[in-house]
Amino acid sequence: MAAEKKKEIIYKTDAEIELIRTNCLLVSKALTLVAELIGPGVSGRMIDEQAEQLIRDHGGLPGFKGLYDFPATLCVSSNEQVVHGIPYDKEFKDGDIVSVDCGVYMNDYYGDAAYTFCIGDVDEKVMELCRITKASLYKGIEQAIVGKRIGDIGFAVQNYTEKQHGYGVVRDLVGHGVGRVLHEAPQVPNYGRRGKGVMMKEGLVIAIEPMINLGRKDVKSFEDGTVITKDRKPSAHYEHTVAVRKEKADILSDHAPIEAAILKNPNLKEVADILSVLV
Repeated sequence: MAAEKKKEIIYKTDAEIELIRTNCLLVSKALTLVAELIGPGVSGRMIDEQAEQLIRDHGGLPGFKGLYDFPATLCVSSNEQVVHGIPYDKEFKDGDIVSVDCGVYMNDYYGDAAYTFCIGDVDEKVMELCRITKASLYKGIEQAIVGKRIGDIGFAVQNYTEKQHGYGVVRDLVGHGVGRVLHEAPQVPNYGRRGKGVMMKEGLVIAIEPMINLGRKDVKSFEDGTVITKDRKPSAHYEHTVAVRKEKADILSDHAPIEAAILKNPNLKEVADILSVLV
């Protein structure tokens, strides 16, 4: 999400959170289908069409299609593409990493999640980028509890990826609130200072989505909305939608079925980490 003007924060009831969870789980189903299909010789357009059909078959609408004039169901961003890649007929090849971001709109609410897929013989440096980026997502989620501040999330992600591992944390794009609008307040940057920013309260629903570059943090945007790294080095992207709770964040999306499908797909490499079990 690109930076926007300050908006009012809308807190959700438990019933509203369950509607958002339903949508996020449908997003997860779509990304699981992508995990089953993706590989060398498969095109972005093909996985996009299949994901859209699945979403519609389950009574949902593609949350991204038509939003900000985006033409597709999935944002499909390969290698140096950070986010907002348009799924065309170009086929994936061995060694690619592909970030797939998906949204669903149903029952007046949105759901949102993303996962980066590693196809075939991916360079070990790029695999490590994906592992650290995925782990940083859970580092951020650990901070999404009542009484903490938005800056605590950004600090956790930045400290782990940038300070400890030397990667570039994208500044131009941030996480966001999720609800009746896909991009609600507050913004959720992947950088920041502890104890700064909006204090999180019960019922806040946010998308936490580290976008981490192998090289420098700088990005470049094209007219069609696609964002790439300026140095053309790979970028990884993982996302969960979560509800802020008192003791532990409630993760509304689900990467587990996606990862189970990855293990069954011989064209994909698993991005394992030890931190996901902490949340």
